[in-house]
Order: sequence, then C-alpha cells, then structure tokens
Amino acid sequence: MNNQEKPSQQTKDEWHNNPSNWKLGIFYYNKSDPRLFPPKRIWWTGWTVNFANPFSILALIGLILAIFVLMYFFKK
Repeated sequence: MNNQEKPSQQTKDEWHNNPSNWKLGIFYYNKSDPRLFPPKRIWWTGWTVNFANPFSILALIGLILAIFVLMYFFKK
C-alpha cells in the first residue's frame, strides 16, 4: 500500500487485531498504520497513540504540554 492510498476498514481491523502490533499488550506500534490515534484494544475505552508514527508522539507531547500550561494559568 502506498502512502497516498487510505487503508480499508478491513485492513485497519487486521492491524488492530494483530497481537504483534501491541507491545506489552498496551502500546500500539505499527509503522504501516498512518493514524495518529487508533482505537485502544477495547474500542469503547478511547484511543491510544501509534508509537511508530513520529507525528503522534509529537501530538502527545503537545497535548501534555497544553495540559501543564492550562494547569499553570488556572491554579488558585
């Protein structure tokens, strides 16, 4: 699959259900998956980070920094 082509839902499901894409059972790591935040193993619990995608790691760091900035400005 080239980078211009969107993966099908079946491909996404195969990636999600493949145990080799889950490190220690909780960390999603799949270089083929372009999504930044795929669903967690139990889909209704939210999303996780695709640690194989460098942009998702940057987005996670940005989110954490935003939380700390908000905590700093809104503390009592």
